[in-house]
Amino acid sequence: MSEHFDAIVIGMGTGGEAAAYRLLAGGLRIAVIEKELIGGECAYWACIPSKTLLRSTEARAEAQHAAGLTRPGLDWAALPDYRDYMVRHLDDTGQADGLRKLGATVIKATARLAGPGRVEVEGRLLTTDHVIIGTGAAAKRLSIDGLTDVPVWTNRKTTTLTRIPERVAFIGGGAAGIELGHFLARMGTQVTIVHRGPRLLDREDPALGDLIAELLTADGIDVRTGVRAHTVHRRTGQHGEQIVVELDDGTSVSTDVIVNATGRTPNTASLNLAAVGVRPGPRGELPVDENCRAADGLWAIGDVTGVELFTHVATYQGRVVADNILGRPRVADYTAVPRVVFTQPEIAAVGLTPAQARGRGIDIAAATLHLADEIARPYTYETAPSGTFTLIADRRHRTLVGAWAVAPLAGEWINTAALAIRHHLTADDPADGIAAFPSYTEALTLAADKLSNQLQR
Repeated sequence: MSEHFDAIVIGMGTGGEAAAYRLLAGGLRIAVIEKELIGGECAYWACIPSKTLLRSTEARAEAQHAAGLTRPGLDWAALPDYRDYMVRHLDDTGQADGLRKLGATVIKATARLAGPGRVEVEGRLLTTDHVIIGTGAAAKRLSIDGLTDVPVWTNRKTTTLTRIPERVAFIGGGAAGIELGHFLARMGTQVTIVHRGPRLLDREDPALGDLIAELLTADGIDVRTGVRAHTVHRRTGQHGEQIVVELDDGTSVSTDVIVNATGRTPNTASLNLAAVGVRPGPRGELPVDENCRAADGLWAIGDVTGVELFTHVATYQGRVVADNILGRPRVADYTAVPRVVFTQPEIAAVGLTPAQARGRGIDIAAATLHLADEIARPYTYETAPSGTFTLIADRRHRTLVGAWAVAPLAGEWINTAALAIRHHLTADDPADGIAAFPSYTEALTLAADKLSNQLQR
């Protein structure tokens, strides 16, 4: 005997939560299914714990550059206690109870599709008008000889660590490796980042990758780009047993722990997509249309779609899907998705890079500000200020198409540029704006003014 629901959400990360709460508010009868913790990867093993850990080392470093302050101490014992509080001690009871109070049926188990509008879970058959897939992604598997004989951490082990290792080698130079490597280096760990690309953050503007490499190197991190790890083995030397990572340029790295930071793969393998006539894409992703629809009555949100693997995108897609189900047609627009790496200073970008713009045939104009030379806020913020902001425009249409910054709080004020790009504002619009003084957002006004002058020539 089956049970029928208006909608069933499989996977209750941030996207699933956003969809579920919106559908409940719309009066629908829904079931939510989660095999681990309601809140997903971000809440328990990624965004929240990593930023919580990073903040303490960031504040400690900031104090050295604020007038009249000295470097404070750091109580490692207290830091994981607060992190554990922030991740609810890996307990989602409150989230499950909250959903039940709103009328949702909450099932903690693994689900699989049994046909269009049919879901099997724990021997139960559920039927529905709409299935929403939000099963997220997992760490990619490393293809390195010898890995089975050594400790390999993913983001989960790294963000829940209870001791600080002496040496760590990160395989991968994306945001996760950079953030967690920065944290551990500031906790005293000897950190090496091994990245096969020519530079860190190699999907961003090359100047950004060069800047972050300089920043990390200044903090004592050994950054190795353009190389691959091919073999791992144990070796006993004068300092005891160690793990050695052999690289394809003939060099090696000695470490105690390897962290897999090479990216993530969508979780679709166990869904039984064949039952609904859907094939995953080349990266295992669940392809969706502009409404986040994968098939009639089947929707997908978040990392499982392979579209911009960010928490804020998953939340956005959850709202898009819920609105479509509720009869409010909505198209997903990824024009200006902010991208932030929470190092110190923060690294933030939005829109197109110059290379991406040129690849689309856009003739660009760009303005770059060295913030300490242009605005007052950096000097009120720290005694040895630095920072860079670049704004990019389409020369023909005068519209803003991209921006990036390396500066304190960049993850906050980049959102103003994101709003301008998303709504196709011209360089003249923010140039005519009034930014609070002193603020980092003044950089957007000044850069836009420079662009506006360039475009008038």
